[in-house]
Amino acid sequence: MITLIGTGHVFDLSDQIQDILEEKQPDIVCVELDEKRYASLLMKRNGSKTSDLQKKNVSFLYQILGRFQEAMAAEYGVHAGDEMLTGIKFAHDHQLPMVFIDRSADQIFARMIKEMGFLEKIRLFFSALGSLFVSKKQVDKEIKKLDTNLEAYLEQVGDKFPTVKRVLIDERNKYMVKQLLETQEAYENIVAIVGDGHIPGLLSLFEQEKTSVETIRLKQIRNKQSISTDQSTASFSIQYQQF
Repeated sequence: MITLIGTGHVFDLSDQIQDILEEKQPDIVCVELDEKRYASLLMKRNGSKTSDLQKKNVSFLYQILGRFQEAMAAEYGVHAGDEMLTGIKFAHDHQLPMVFIDRSADQIFARMIKEMGFLEKIRLFFSALGSLFVSKKQVDKEIKKLDTNLEAYLEQVGDKFPTVKRVLIDERNKYMVKQLLETQEAYENIVAIVGDGHIPGLLSLFEQEKTSVETIRLKQIRNKQSISTDQSTASFSIQYQQF
């Protein structure tokens, strides 16, 4: 069985995800990360700064969106990506295998910008710039809208930013499903931690593959009262050498 845990990268969900993993007792943990993004998360979590060389390798828009995520996460008292590190820590602590199921984020973003038309680039630029001035209250308001009808929201994104939806959502969904189906050949009980916005597309693709999956959505997780007493679920350090 594949269980998809839908998360939000800016929310404090570590204890709830820890509880779900304890309940599911998976054979393997999969996370919506690539190795480079995982290394970057660890560096930030351990207080290391991103090098000038690393910054040069990422587009300006990618940096803006990253700053927005980090700023919003700080409003919720966490670091962006803590929920992914919680899954990785669980696998580490329980001596379970762990798989990165996403493509290289910066390479995908660079290709998306390259394939995007001029008007779509302009719209995305101003949208990304405007995100820097969004308040926590506005984010909460938008989340409520997403809880009501995520599919409609994704359609609106596709209408306004067709390249963004195709490259950042649709193509990554296909890649993650492929990774999970390959993982299923070797493991029976799989838990995958992914952004909740990917869940509708992943479910549709799994249905095409005639593969049943269980989903635990972001709304359920945010409403779930944690029973964990461990307050350090994402506070750990793993030596990572491959950059």
